[in-house]
Amino acid sequence: MTAPDDAIRARRKLTNKLIAAKDAQRLRPFLAKDVNLITGDGALVSGVEAVVAAFAGQFRDPAFVNYVRTSREIELDQAGDRAAERGGWTALWRADGQDQTMSGTYLACWRKVTGQWVIESELYVTLTEDQPTSR
Repeated sequence: MTAPDDAIRARRKLTNKLIAAKDAQRLRPFLAKDVNLITGDGALVSGVEAVVAAFAGQFRDPAFVNYVRTSREIELDQAGDRAAERGGWTALWRADGQDQTMSGTYLACWRKVTGQWVIESELYVTLTEDQPTSR
């Protein structure tokens, strides 16, 4: 049996792969139906349909390259069915031969639903916004 923190880290890696593949619909099983996401600029996106639509919209932007979330710490509740994941995130866009990156910290709340870990909420805080650089 996989330890909860290993299972959450594995699911995070899978979501990173799906984002790199720009496959918004396949992110759905990783999200609770009532998921809440606070973006790096403070906007609230509520519900799985809205979160998947937001990803799909970003994936259609030709300048969008990728988001990568890197888990640093996972803490479980006493019952073992809820966890807090803390980590760092980076975003990359490319337009007119220039890269632009943003990065920061995130906190995700995971809960176990029918044996599978899903994201209940995520908070992203933007801490750096790099100026475009030529490639």
